[in-house]
Amino acid sequence: MEASPSPQQSNVTSYGAITVAIITLEVFAGMWINAFIVGVLCIGWVKKKTLNSNEKILLLLGCSRFWYLCFSWMDVFLSIIFSYCLLIHPIFQLLQGSYSFFNCSNLWGSACLCSFYCIKIANFRNRFFIYLKVKIDRMVPWLLLGSVVLSLIIGILVYNTIDKAVGKNLNFTCQESLQKATIGIEEHFFPLYFFTGFLYTTSFIAVIFSAVLLLFSLWRHKHKMQTNSTSSLSMEAHIRAMKSIFSFFIMYSINFMFLILTLIYSLKHQNHVIFLGYLIQHAFPGVHSLILIFSNPKLEKALLRILSWVKCKFCMR
Repeated sequence: MEASPSPQQSNVTSYGAITVAIITLEVFAGMWINAFIVGVLCIGWVKKKTLNSNEKILLLLGCSRFWYLCFSWMDVFLSIIFSYCLLIHPIFQLLQGSYSFFNCSNLWGSACLCSFYCIKIANFRNRFFIYLKVKIDRMVPWLLLGSVVLSLIIGILVYNTIDKAVGKNLNFTCQESLQKATIGIEEHFFPLYFFTGFLYTTSFIAVIFSAVLLLFSLWRHKHKMQTNSTSSLSMEAHIRAMKSIFSFFIMYSINFMFLILTLIYSLKHQNHVIFLGYLIQHAFPGVHSLILIFSNPKLEKALLRILSWVKCKFCMR
């Protein structure tokens, strides 16, 4: 959930303009990347009439990240450039509710993807783990449905909380009343911030647990292949998988840290911390989705075909 707009600031400063420019570049790059993922998967869905479990998670993740970036950019743009628009009911409530819904869906989709890879790829002899490996394909639709429902609950709670706080406190007659209204809204947000932070932490714990287990399993399998002198191609595939998972783990950890810091410092109006948090949060969906493209043969081939087509068109000119 992003910070509430500051109504007393109506002029666009150079700091605000730079913020909007940088975030706009990050957002539109991320939207194009995730739109590409969604487009390739939808075309394959139409052709094959089916999607495997991995593609279902990627489809939900791509859609949620696309709309998360869209609504987040709209909120940042309006709050800095046209802040008075957010005073019109219910624009601010809808933006924050939609942002919270897609952000939560993005985080839980990432957790589902990491957990799915862990269960599918990791090799442990635990009975419960073997049971999950057998049943995971049937569980994926329910996991995705659960993440969507949970995200929807968060979005509705954010909308209702802001709407009630605005209805009780906002009276746009003078500057002093706006300042009092802002304090009143923040008091309403404390329980919601705590609940949102708890859900973010839960998804982060799921990612940590899955990533550590998967890295340990791949490292152990790699050590066995070295002992048995297995082919270098298999070794390279395992090393590439470990690098991909480790990079996701690092990026998700940094994104989670700044997400929590943004929640905390938005109440204290620490603009520099919030600015840095926004940069990280808007870069993560695009960068991680790009890594997913190059770690998926189907998506990578489609991207290389498009790039070669664009290169040919450019050379013809």
